[in-house]
Amino acid sequence: MRRTLPTDAEAREILSRRRTRPAPRPAPKAGRALQGLIKELDAKLGRGAGALEPRWREIVGERLARVTRPQKLTKGRAGAGGTLELRVAGPAALLVQHQSEDIIQRVNLFLGPGAVEKLRIAQGPVKPLPDTPAAPARKAATAAPLPAHQEAELKASLADAPDSLKGALEKLGRAVLRETRDT
Repeated sequence: MRRTLPTDAEAREILSRRRTRPAPRPAPKAGRALQGLIKELDAKLGRGAGALEPRWREIVGERLARVTRPQKLTKGRAGAGGTLELRVAGPAALLVQHQSEDIIQRVNLFLGPGAVEKLRIAQGPVKPLPDTPAAPARKAATAAPLPAHQEAELKASLADAPDSLKGALEKLGRAVLRETRDT
């Protein structure tokens, strides 16, 4: 039996009774969608050469930090230690090669045991490390002067001191007397 097609009016009435699918949700933002995966990978793979760069001076010491930079950390397969690639200024490559075991031990202290097993040395220009910001110079606090009788006693006790030491001893004496007076 052949079925007849509905008329335009019947089609409109059928479509008005039928529910349509809801509109699909928009895709989540890429950062939010990948956040869980990134956290999982970070926990599994740990930190790389980027984590070494800011603290490189502390890890290898001032002398080696001037001539080396961590470039890349390649993870080993099946839990084996990785390979750290260092950029080394040309003439210092031999020095770095001789100290490679020490460098590996220091890096493993920072990244965790067994994180690095080998060093790969790549000779080339090394950009200078940014200077560590020096501690801001503290302004000398202007201390309250000593009472007149204490100042006179201090000067009298330093009368026999050599002239080259008198100024320093007066300064020290004032500081000690202020300290005992404040406590």
